[in-house]
Amino acid sequence: MNRYRILVVEDNPLNQKILSFYLGREGHDVVIVSTGEKAVEFMEESGADLVIMDLMLPGISGYETARRIRVSEQVSGRKSLIIALTANAMDNDREQCLSAGMDEYMPKPFDIRKLHDIFEALNLQ
Repeated sequence: MNRYRILVVEDNPLNQKILSFYLGREGHDVVIVSTGEKAVEFMEESGADLVIMDLMLPGISGYETARRIRVSEQVSGRKSLIIALTANAMDNDREQCLSAGMDEYMPKPFDIRKLHDIFEALNLQ
C-alpha cells in the first residue's frame, strides 16, 4: 500500500488514538484535528491526500465540513478523498455523505480491514 498524508477529523480522544495508531502503523503520515473548522483551515493551508472524518463534530458537522473543503478545493485546484466515519448506521447515511461531497462512508467501530477495502475501491493501494 502507498503512503498517504491523512487528516483525521475526530473529537473523541480514544478514536483519535486508535486511528492514529493503525494508520501510523500502516506507514501513513497522520494529522489529527478535533473540529470541522480546524479541518477546513488545515486543508486550505496544507492539504492532505485523504480525510477521514467523523460526522458528529463540535461546531460544524462533518457534512458541512466536507462541503466547505470541496468549495476550497475549487480555488486551490487540489482534490482530496473524504471518507466519512460515523457511529450512525442509518440506511440513508451513505447517500447523505456522498451528496455532501464525500467519496465513501465507513461505519464505526473503525476496522483497518474495512479501510483497506475502501482504499482498494477508491484505487488507493
